[in-house]
Amino acid sequence: MTPLVSMRDIDKSFPGVHALKSVQFEVLPGEVHALMGENGAGKSTLMKILSGVYSKDAGVIELDGKSVNVTSPRQAQELGIGIIHQELSLMRDLNAAQNIFIGREPRSAGNFVIDEKRLNADTAKLFAAMHLKLDPKVQVESLTIAKQQMVEIAKALSHKSRVLIMDEPTAALNDAEINELFTIIRQLKAEGVGIVYISHKMDELKRIADRVTVMRDGEYVGTVPAADTPVEKIISMMVGRAISDEPPTIPDLKDAEVLLEVKNLNRGREVQDVSFSVKKGEILGFAGLMGAGRTEVARVIFGADSMQSGEIFVHGKKVSIKQPRDAVRAGIGYLSEDRKQFGLATGMDVAANIVMASVERFISPLGVLKNKEIRDTAREYIKQLTIRTPSERQETRFLSGGNQQKVVVAKWLLRDCDVLIFDEPTRGIDVGAKSEIYKLLNKLAEQGRAIIVISSELPEILRLSHRIAVMCEGRLTGILPGGDTPQEEIMRLATQRASATTTPANGRAA
Repeated sequence: MTPLVSMRDIDKSFPGVHALKSVQFEVLPGEVHALMGENGAGKSTLMKILSGVYSKDAGVIELDGKSVNVTSPRQAQELGIGIIHQELSLMRDLNAAQNIFIGREPRSAGNFVIDEKRLNADTAKLFAAMHLKLDPKVQVESLTIAKQQMVEIAKALSHKSRVLIMDEPTAALNDAEINELFTIIRQLKAEGVGIVYISHKMDELKRIADRVTVMRDGEYVGTVPAADTPVEKIISMMVGRAISDEPPTIPDLKDAEVLLEVKNLNRGREVQDVSFSVKKGEILGFAGLMGAGRTEVARVIFGADSMQSGEIFVHGKKVSIKQPRDAVRAGIGYLSEDRKQFGLATGMDVAANIVMASVERFISPLGVLKNKEIRDTAREYIKQLTIRTPSERQETRFLSGGNQQKVVVAKWLLRDCDVLIFDEPTRGIDVGAKSEIYKLLNKLAEQGRAIIVISSELPEILRLSHRIAVMCEGRLTGILPGGDTPQEEIMRLATQRASATTTPANGRAA
């Protein structure tokens, strides 16, 4: 069978980085070909070359056996190559239909006026095919990240692509939405569409992929059948080492100080009478379905959203938090699930991002920045967190997603916060980098910090948490012990719509 796409000997370099070294990859008609590797392995770079975002330095790209030179995203679309990027690229001020058909709007009145009725009708058909209940006229900025992701997928499908690249398409989707996406993928397979599927979720590969190609450090490692290859083998190909999946060792925190206590926190329907505490050296995981209110609780604690009522105590003292600056001064750091929008200044270099929350330490009495001290400090954290970057002067936007996340972690470590809230800390991060983040979180807890981890992945919650707080529809429905707690018990509380909890609301560790 002639491949839909064949890429051979692809090379690409950026300033200070040899991103791709003679890489090969192919996609057959009606195939889901998973592309895997650690962050920084070159997966996204390879696909950006195929989709015309980047130009290759060397190598050959063939489409239906014929050599092509993809020079722009528009040309890629004309060739039938579509891509759904890991980082959302929607225009937040436009509605869903306008985003999907931007630049291709149906027109009337002599081609001068956009036909809004047809635009919305075409979008409604797309949504219906995806079993997505969404108003074509809904403003994108009002949608959750998960819904925005589904609009991105609809946009790609609207081009009737023969080759569809999906870069971490399920990163912000819940189980029901993932099932709908997989139904769509199977429909596309049946129609002969070739799917390139980039994901770090091993369970998804067994469900949806036909073959898996692994990359490491910008090089091709190998291609294996998904069904017949053990997950451990794929992980070994990716990272060159075994990854431990041990449950947490629960520390004895009976006499530990309560670093953070939240009492009767309220903010509309999003946060309703939430109370809990976190002790020194403890990791408290927050579980729940999409829209349960976990992120909303974190944002209120951090001052990103205002509370209607409630009390927050740090080291036993009541604190007034009306804005993020108040939270930082109280010793609370927050790593948002959307690192690019809320955690980083991607146009600035790594050093600037690391010192951003502590910049006052690096200003001389005369008001001059201590640049050497900034660079030296940044290099320390780059080494400590194994951030893959040519230097501390590299612009953060050129780093992989996992390394960008580590820069955000470094920022709050430098600030030396006693309470750290990690919202989806491993979203879009590969299995190797996940393991490093897990070790880091445990190390921070061992150092005496209070850690809150919000995650949509139950295995991650179970692996990290000393206790597990479960939310449903804005309420805290229970706090469970970590370790061997059955996933079924967590899901029972995650779907428990009654306000009663099965354990005391403050949920303090024994």
